[in-house]
Amino acid sequence: MSATNSDNQLAGSNIGRDGTRWGVTAQTGILTSVLLGKPDHFRWVPLNSISAVTLANMKQMGLRFDKQKAMKQHREMVDVYEANGVACHFVEADEGLPSSVFTRDSSFMTPWGADITRLQTPPRRQDYSIVSEFYRSAGIPIWKWVTADHFEGGDFVIVKPGVALLGWTGDRSTEAGAEQVAGWLGEKDWEAYIVPIPPQFVHMDAVVVMLEQGLALVCEDALPAYALEWLDAHGIDRIRVEYADCVKLGGNLVSLGNRRVLSMAHNVNVNARLEAEGFEVTAVDYDMFALGGGGVHCSCHELHREPDVS
Repeated sequence: MSATNSDNQLAGSNIGRDGTRWGVTAQTGILTSVLLGKPDHFRWVPLNSISAVTLANMKQMGLRFDKQKAMKQHREMVDVYEANGVACHFVEADEGLPSSVFTRDSSFMTPWGADITRLQTPPRRQDYSIVSEFYRSAGIPIWKWVTADHFEGGDFVIVKPGVALLGWTGDRSTEAGAEQVAGWLGEKDWEAYIVPIPPQFVHMDAVVVMLEQGLALVCEDALPAYALEWLDAHGIDRIRVEYADCVKLGGNLVSLGNRRVLSMAHNVNVNARLEAEGFEVTAVDYDMFALGGGGVHCSCHELHREPDVS
């Protein structure tokens, strides 16, 4: 099933009360508006399997959190967005919500408004409060609230207009939460395909990230064979991310549109592969956040993209 023409037009026609453009029908096309978090209170906390490895090996590997370095790295990421014409909006920082900087997870955008998610990880269970306040202040409609167990925005991937891939690990999003979201999409004549992934990958956005229309970065080791067949059936070509890179957030990057990509400096293999495929890759140092459990894709939430005409 596919979205109606009126649904597809929504993403280009919605303006919030404060002038913010909103609405997403695909996670490709030119990115024009993002929602970011303020890193003022960010620190390393038990968050997921990635941060667990960091916290367990700090002494042996000589790792330490550097607040000044983290602030600088986040600012450089914002600079890349602004240099590429992307309007940056922010949820407010809260001293009790150190991981709210990872705005990918607390909501996800649709053609009909934002969905507020239900986060399972203890440090993030109140993130909904500041993200919902942003939408209310900006005059952007909240379409749905996840109430059936847990579902997080990192597990929502639009592979093409009218078709979404939903992931769950059990310790973050759950099957029941994914099924609730799939039901909402089905009511809008969207196809929603639910696939479980192993917990070490955290979210589907570390496994499948759309680069442009019909092309995705994919860690094939994280997906069952039937999921790869489903991607093939929908005409999604793949650039492979190796397992060792994937569990270090190697595929967690952001398509800016027009074959431009925001990535991280430590993603050496993935960045080289993308450049060989003709993509313009801007890589920022982001290890203070990646070691804490989230990459640049985790750190942004698309509010609006132009329709993909490639």
